[in-house]
Amino acid sequence: MYRGRLAPSPTGFLHLGHARTFWIAQERADAHGGALILRNDDLDAPRCRPHFAAAMLEDLRWCGLRWSEGPCAQSARLPHYAAAFERLRESGFIYPCTCSRRDVLRALAAPHPGEDGPPYPGTCRDSKIQIPRAGVNWRFRVPDCEPITFTDENFGPQRAVAGVDFGDFLVWRKDDLPSYQLACAVDDARMQITEVVRGADLIASTFRQLLLYRALDEEPPAFFHCPLVTDARGMRLAKRDDALSLRALRAEGRRAAELRDGPVDGALRAPCVPFRPQAAD
Repeated sequence: MYRGRLAPSPTGFLHLGHARTFWIAQERADAHGGALILRNDDLDAPRCRPHFAAAMLEDLRWCGLRWSEGPCAQSARLPHYAAAFERLRESGFIYPCTCSRRDVLRALAAPHPGEDGPPYPGTCRDSKIQIPRAGVNWRFRVPDCEPITFTDENFGPQRAVAGVDFGDFLVWRKDDLPSYQLACAVDDARMQITEVVRGADLIASTFRQLLLYRALDEEPPAFFHCPLVTDARGMRLAKRDDALSLRALRAEGRRAAELRDGPVDGALRAPCVPFRPQAAD
């Protein structure tokens, strides 16, 4: 059975880009006669707010979106992430790291284009110390120079080389919380998601998550990455773009049906170049 998901984060008001991606998720679930699960990705406690969570549900319903299960909050699922962490540690896939405070601060949220920077140089990679989970950051040891491939249901074959296009990535923070990459992979596996529909800016994350699925001996879902909605300058929409938030558009008297396909005051669904598109091996 097809199982898709909606996974907004209550760190601001949803905007037109979120709506267009979620509509595609709804269409694909309906086309397959499947279920759609609503997940509240609320691990980033300093930025998540109750009024954003309430607005999220209100805006999703205004958009006409329907879900079969949820909302389920990631903050209530910490034991699942801890169990996955222990499996990774026991199998030698992760190691403690004291580097890159910038990466650590961003590890709870989905990354944006251009934020990766150069691959991690492996400064702490050979650490053999045995220490508790909390109080230190943990990284996944990627297989050097291994091509990671998948076929996107929208953009076609995708390829990246571990250790070249991306390096060892964070899976656990020293404040005892999982990273976005680990939480996302664990939830999609445990919720038996068969296809992940999300923005094309997360294609780079898919390669990391495929490594996590393999390390945890889980079957990965299929992936369908959607073109991004950009503003009049060609910039990706963000939650700070209040003029194109769903709440602002609704306050102007716009109807959800008219927002689904056409441009809105300079916003458009832009063609998106996938992550380093190459022919898969």
